[in-house]
Amino acid sequence: MPLAAQLLALLAPPACVACRAPLHDPAELLCPACLRGLPWLRGRRCPRCALPRHGGGGCPAARAAFDAAHAAMAYEGSARALVRALKLRGALPAAGMMAAQLAAVLPPAGPAAVVPVPPQRRRRRARGFDPAGLIAAALAARLALPCAAVLRRHDVAERQTRAGREARRAPDRLVIAAVAAAPAAVLLVDDVHTTGATLDACAAALKAAGARSVVAVTYARTLRGGGGTTSTAAG
Repeated sequence: MPLAAQLLALLAPPACVACRAPLHDPAELLCPACLRGLPWLRGRRCPRCALPRHGGGGCPAARAAFDAAHAAMAYEGSARALVRALKLRGALPAAGMMAAQLAAVLPPAGPAAVVPVPPQRRRRRARGFDPAGLIAAALAARLALPCAAVLRRHDVAERQTRAGREARRAPDRLVIAAVAAAPAAVLLVDDVHTTGATLDACAAALKAAGARSVVAVTYARTLRGGGGTTSTAAG
């Protein structure tokens, strides 16, 4: 371990981002227990929305512009902690870890390109980095695919986490457009799939710019009050 990292570890011992248990290696993010407890999504899931089961209204992505959706984890437990560590605490190595776990469960992509969901400009400036962009770049490298940041977001709406389902889907809430021709086949990457409103708006912009196929790929998927089941076992 480099001397600077050793000194930093003495002053601020590394801790698991989920349970705060001490870690021996500053490069680690999750302790062994939280790593084993990751809520991998397994079993039958809807190919359109990635949910294990639908509510009374049917598939929420039935009319979405994206053609399919995949996610590695349920947005809970140590997976949720990992996302929050990246987005809220700037734990940039989390992006590589999420990309590796996502790549492990994705079906073969074929001749596709990876496109990140674009951030709001003011949030990009405030953070100093783009979480979805980092995950997308790391995933593209693992899959040996090009990464094309062809989307821009122009709205200034409040944070998605503070908006209800109807507000997220308001027609003027999301202003996303392509700034270049879109690849024919796209893996559209974001950190979390919640209502699918942002993914839908991005997919519509990509198809308007020439994409024929858009697959929404996210590290985690909210299960809306616990619908469906998860498994903590990888493989």
